[in-house]
Amino acid sequence: MGFEQLASLKDQLAKQAKQAQQAKQAQKAAVKPPPAPPVAKKKTEPVDPVVLTIGQLQKRFPKVFPKSPAPKIALKLGVHKDLLAQAQTLGLTEQALLDAIKTWCRGTRYWAAIVEGAVRVDLAGEEAGRVLPTEAARARSLEANRHRKTPPKKAHAKAPKEVKSAQEVSVAHDATAAPDLNAQPQAEVQLQTQASREEVRVAQDAAREEVKVVEGAAREAVKTAE
Repeated sequence: MGFEQLASLKDQLAKQAKQAQQAKQAQKAAVKPPPAPPVAKKKTEPVDPVVLTIGQLQKRFPKVFPKSPAPKIALKLGVHKDLLAQAQTLGLTEQALLDAIKTWCRGTRYWAAIVEGAVRVDLAGEEAGRVLPTEAARARSLEANRHRKTPPKKAHAKAPKEVKSAQEVSVAHDATAAPDLNAQPQAEVQLQTQASREEVRVAQDAAREEVKVVEGAAREAVKTAE
């Protein structure tokens, strides 16, 4: 076999080897499973910003804002003012703090802490007053009202109105501190209105009688002069 024949045979064998390799690669590609479809990300509902703010307060003041199921403790009256003074340090807006305090101090866990003689604490966890009997009674009243039958809430019910001022929170942060004068039963309001009307009527009758007496005395004086 000549040199040219050997070279030709070598080229032929190289081509066959190349073709075999390509066929093998094509076969692997044919049996390769298709890529899995991308996993759809689960939609997560946005977290209430009030909840996030309370979480930050629990990290910063763990003794004052204990995590559930630990019982809550009675807070110093006006504690929201102390928080507002630290708003910049805490990295929170004043409105966020007001909303958080109003939410924290409303509900069974907090009302359960408002018992007569219970210690109120400041942000340092130090004693800052005691719960008065009237405040404890108010807490019991709020809890009783909470358990009364109420109509079912609609799914699209509006969210509670936003706290507008620190003055509102001063009352809302511990609703047991003073009775709600605007929450009188309707029957009581009606009785008060009727009593007021009766007082006016009696006063008017008395005035008429007095005028009659004065007029009678004047007539008698005229007759005597004549």
